[in-house]
Amino acid sequence: MARARKAQIDLSSTPYYHLIARCVRRAFLCGDDKYSGKNLDHRRTWLVERIKQLSEVFAIEIAAYAIMSNHYHLVVKVNRRQALDWSGDEVISRWYQLYNGSPVIDGYLRGEPLSDASRELVVELIEKWRARLYDISWFMKNLNEYIAKEANKEDNCTGKYWEGRYKSQALLDETGLLSCMAYVDLNPIRAEMANTLEGSDFTSIQARIKHFQYTDIVKEESKLNGEEHQTALSKWLKPFGGRVHEYALPFSLLDYLELVDWTGRHVHPKKKGYIPKETPNILALLNIEEIIWLDRIQNYAKRYANFVGSQSVLKAHAAKNDVSWYKGVG
Repeated sequence: MARARKAQIDLSSTPYYHLIARCVRRAFLCGDDKYSGKNLDHRRTWLVERIKQLSEVFAIEIAAYAIMSNHYHLVVKVNRRQALDWSGDEVISRWYQLYNGSPVIDGYLRGEPLSDASRELVVELIEKWRARLYDISWFMKNLNEYIAKEANKEDNCTGKYWEGRYKSQALLDETGLLSCMAYVDLNPIRAEMANTLEGSDFTSIQARIKHFQYTDIVKEESKLNGEEHQTALSKWLKPFGGRVHEYALPFSLLDYLELVDWTGRHVHPKKKGYIPKETPNILALLNIEEIIWLDRIQNYAKRYANFVGSQSVLKAHAAKNDVSWYKGVG
């Protein structure tokens, strides 16, 4: 039985979520469609550009993404506090970038005199739009509807393009977040679509590596630090910064790249992994054993369902929701 969306997305428990959307039947999001004979790789660009645009409008930040042949993965953080801090005019400005407005809001923006009832309606609409602008369901609806319309127009057809419901997983702690991000970034490696992280097209790990390489060159010229460049070059991707930076992911970029590269050498079906003398820094920091980590990444889809995290956190969250057990415990 499907779990109610409100039971899966609970911002009081975590702001981080893993989202997956799949095409219906044999429809292809991108890549070579064996049934139509077409190459649809350009649709990956549609998706990345739309995600980028929406992340700049919604109070929803992108931590990781991977676009596969008939589905895509997103790891997001809902920044509710940011949305609550927006002025009413900023909420309107953001909403109007995506949707038609309201006559009463148009009048308000023109500075027309409003009745008491109209002023109340303005406040009501602003608060409704504010709530939607940090709502994952509204984000996904906008993203999927846009891609579906473009794809159907290109295919000269109508009808359903996506499965009726996107899948969401709540990432309850740093272990869950780290596991999910690595799992998402390594999707092309596991699927044998790429042999290296740099060659993993249309993934966040590839984008971060390119930005990091470019940063290294520009850093010498401008003498700015790496974190400043990381923010400037990949503004729409949530930056790494470690635990000292509240706005950033709770790991360093170099530690994350090291971990994903190390893990990728083990999970690639045709590559022989190597065991370095030292455990990757992040695993040591989080006190995660190498063998447990690799099992978690290789069997991620089988191990977890709606919630991801350490066993202790999963147990505590299950108890909080009056549930005896969550998949991933034991």
